Amino acid sequence: MPERGRADLHVHTCFSDGWPTPQEVVDRAMIDAGLDVIAITDHDTIEGALRAADYAAGRPDAPSVVVGEEVSSCQGHILGLFLERHVRPGMSAAATIHAIHDQGGLAIAAHPFWRTERRGRQGRVHGVGWCAAELDFDAVEVENATPGLYLYNQMAHRLNQAIHRAELGGSDAHILDAIGRAYTSFPGRTPRALRTAIETGRTRAHRERYRAIGLVRYAAWGIEHQRQRWLVTAG
Repeated sequence: MPERGRADLHVHTCFSDGWPTPQEVVDRAMIDAGLDVIAITDHDTIEGALRAADYAAGRPDAPSVVVGEEVSSCQGHILGLFLERHVRPGMSAAATIHAIHDQGGLAIAAHPFWRTERRGRQGRVHGVGWCAAELDFDAVEVENATPGLYLYNQMAHRLNQAIHRAELGGSDAHILDAIGRAYTSFPGRTPRALRTAIETGRTRAHRERYRAIGLVRYAAWGIEHQRQRWLVTAG
């Protein structure tokens, strides 16, 4: 059997709401996380991914970087992988998937059952919910390492057992400690092999426990994240 590589396919940087720079993400993935491939998936921008890819290209021991984006569709967050250009937010989920596919990318249902920060009648929607079964997604993120998402991950697993899409794991890292805490294994170790594995359903999703210090740092990030949101709302 071919050697199985490891990929973290959901990582944020300071170009959206993450703390680390693209360079720090690459260094962490190379030194501590044992990853062959990472996807930088900042919210509604590919700038951090492009910078990470440029940085990794000059370091022979660095993981390969897939250019991605976590796109805010009006029905929930959708990961676009293997992108060449930015996908604009605010479209329907179906239109977002079409825009990703139109440039040769793969569309992933990120944390499909996660709903947070409800406001008013509709609220802020983070996952696409049952649309993951109804639309033309290439894969479903069934393991997300954000603390507190265990139940939502189990729901995603159950959904994917019924629809038989490729299963993916991604840390949804916003801090360095989170990188690689959820990951995808696949036959091979290159982005091309990863893409083939997703397209043929030969991926496996995994999740690892946080160290205590990692949970403390994630809590600190969460507090600061909420403070920044409050300042934006109050302003």
